[in-house]
Amino acid sequence: MRSFRLVVLVGALAACRPSAADQVVFVCEHGAAKSVVAAAYFNKLAAERGLPARAIARGAAPQENLAKSAVSGLGADGLAAGLEAPRALTADDIRRSARVVTFDCDQAAMKGLLGMGACWGDVPATGEDYARARDVIRKHLEVLIDQMAKSRR
Repeated sequence: MRSFRLVVLVGALAACRPSAADQVVFVCEHGAAKSVVAAAYFNKLAAERGLPARAIARGAAPQENLAKSAVSGLGADGLAAGLEAPRALTADDIRRSARVVTFDCDQAAMKGLLGMGACWGDVPATGEDYARARDVIRKHLEVLIDQMAKSRR
């Protein structure tokens, strides 16, 4: 049933064009780890650079709770996860976002989102190695934030 909902959502999203809003949406399969870490670090780094953009985390097939590895890793890094529970990606999220970044691109739940924006398929699971996942995400974020800062000039 979840894959059917994603197909319907993707159909609705195909008609949506991201606005020029200063929002970035990060989407991972369960909306519980990679997207959460990316959103938390994006918001920190963007604020440090004076970029008004902010990020949200979403899932294609959200699980009930945030991943413990992401919550504890972010906590140890001095950052809050920012969400009480994973939330599903909606057409409004896409409409309100200037950029869409996906993870877990090879997962069945994510296939319908390919082509909606960038896919960071090289990020390991936070449960396997939080520090490595965070560092790969941060490298991608630095490039993304630089691009966004240049486009604002």
